[in-house]
Order: sequence, then structure tokens, then C-alpha cells
Amino acid sequence: MKIKKRNLIFIVIAIVAMISLIFGGIYLATRTQQRPGQMYLYGEEHSVEQILEKEFELWSSYYHDDGMRDLFLELPYYTAQYLNLWMQSDSDDILNLLYQDWAGTAMQSQEMIDFYKRIKSECPETVFHGTDVGHQYNTTGARFLDYLSATGQKESEVYRLSQENIEQGKYYYEHSDNVYRENQMVENFIQTIQRLDGADVMGIYGSAHMGIEAMDYATNSVPCMANQLHKKYGAALHAEDLSSLALNHEAYRVDTIEIGEKQYKALYWGKVDLSAILPDYQYREFWQLENAYDDFKGKPATGNVLPYNNYPMEIEIGQIYVIDYMKADGSVVREYHRSDGNTWQGYFVTEEFLIATEN
Repeated sequence: MKIKKRNLIFIVIAIVAMISLIFGGIYLATRTQQRPGQMYLYGEEHSVEQILEKEFELWSSYYHDDGMRDLFLELPYYTAQYLNLWMQSDSDDILNLLYQDWAGTAMQSQEMIDFYKRIKSECPETVFHGTDVGHQYNTTGARFLDYLSATGQKESEVYRLSQENIEQGKYYYEHSDNVYRENQMVENFIQTIQRLDGADVMGIYGSAHMGIEAMDYATNSVPCMANQLHKKYGAALHAEDLSSLALNHEAYRVDTIEIGEKQYKALYWGKVDLSAILPDYQYREFWQLENAYDDFKGKPATGNVLPYNNYPMEIEIGQIYVIDYMKADGSVVREYHRSDGNTWQGYFVTEEFLIATEN
């Protein structure tokens, strides 16, 4: 049977279209299932100048030498989007508003402002991605939703993701659920990576989230963020803790602390922010008592331990440390710790002990 020339043309077109659909589907499936790029994550103590200098050096190298553009931060989704707007603006109005919103946290520091301004100046195509739960949801979050509404973006994905992030923040602060936060940070990170189509990225997070073999800081009940991500991404996930750069090698001042009827010379080593880890706390301050170990080495321990890497200085065995926790409500909780050389889950730790009180 002969096939008319015109019919033959239609058959060829149909075959070509079918092949295109098949290979197009394979291509789209490949893109959808594309492996993520390399992820270089760095743990920090927040707002420490030495660490921020190192982080900028790292980002500048990835940006200029490797062509990276995506920088992940321990910030809410909408805060990072606000920073992206600021990157495109001719003023610092947005950055100044964010600075106000960060009151009471380690983010509200001149060092952080200088860090972001340097990125804008020297790495201007940087795109920020926030993967934390919705901190400052009633200030930054609400203002960003207002901006999206005013600019006709209420039906956009950015609006939806911002709303979801706000709800995450509300749940976290209403329940003080640190396990929820740790797991949600992982989920937010994964969803963001999937949207980047295989790009290599750098990330900056608190060191409490960056141990590949560590559990969460607050409850020690679930693997921390980097631990969970490493299980998912394997060799594509690289994590390094930069917090040692924050160690103080000299005390800021010498105070006097009285315990019982005795006064001790106390070296003050500074404060460490807690607001990004424990919502009920702001920061803790550290002192080392001189020539006090023999006075307290026999005091009963409570079992409450603190790993050395939580201190802003190097720890010596045979020393006594005083730690004041400043809570969000303004109250202060004081702990006394002893360094006996003990370990806990592979970490060297100090252990709290009780000061006997007279009746």
C-alpha cells in the first residue's frame, strides 16, 4: 500500500514529536533528580570579628575563584529575602531596619553590619538564603509580608514561603521546642538546596549545629543539623567549625567574686550569645577563679556538664569557673563549674558543683 507524500510528512512530524516528548521527559526528570552541588558549611560563634573576617575570606574566594553566588545563613527565609532587596538598593534603609529588629541578639552588632556591607561592596551578586525558623516574625516577618502585599506579590511563592516561615517561628517560641527547630532547619535547608538546581553553596551557622557526629545542643536527643545533612548528602557535605578563632587569649579584666566568707580574684573572659540556641536566654558570662580549686574539689557534682568548646577561652584542668546565665526575662542564673579532666560523649567537659550553704 502506497502512502501519500502529505501523509508521510504528517507521520514523520508525529514521530519527531513523540521522540521529543520522550527525551524531553527524560531531561526534565534528570533535572528534577539532579544531584546537589557541593555544600561548604562553617560553624561560628556569632558576631565575632575574627570569625567574620575568616568567613568573608572564604566567601570571597568561593565567589571570585569558583563562581559561587548562593550563601546560606542562620536566618529566617524572609530576612534573607530582605537582605537580597537591600543588595539591590541604593541605601541602607533595609539593613538599618533589620539591625533594629535584631535587638537583644548577637546579630545586633557593628561587626555584623560591616560584614554584610563588605559583601555588598565586594561580592555584589551574592544571593542570601535563610533556612532557620521565623525569628523576629512579628517585626521583620510582618514587615516583609506588608512589602509583598504592597507590590502585588501576595500570590507569589515568596509570600507563601514567608508565611510558612512565620508559622515555624510562632510554633518554636510558643513551645520552646529546640528539637522542632533543629529538624525544621534541616528541612528548610533541603528544600532550598532542591530549588538551586545543583549549585555549589556556602553556609554560615552557629557551631552548635555544625558537628557531623554531634547531637542537638539543647536536648542531645536528635542529630544536629550538619549530622542529619551529612547522612543525606554524604561526601557532598563539608562542615568545619571556626569557633576556635573566637577564643580569647587574655582576660578582659580582673574582678572579685565572694563565695561564703572568702573573696577570690576572678578573671573575666567575656560573654557568649545564647539567643539563637535557647529562646529563654540571652547570653552567659564567664569567670575563672584564681587559686580556688583546692577549696572546691570535694564539693558534690550535679551531673550538669559543659563541653570545653562552649567557653570563650582555653580550659585548664584543676580550675574553677563561674558562669552567669542572663535570661530573657532579666533574671540571672549562676553556676559553679570544676575542670577535673572528665569527658562526656567524647568531649572534655567541666561539671557543675554545689556550693554548701549555711543554715
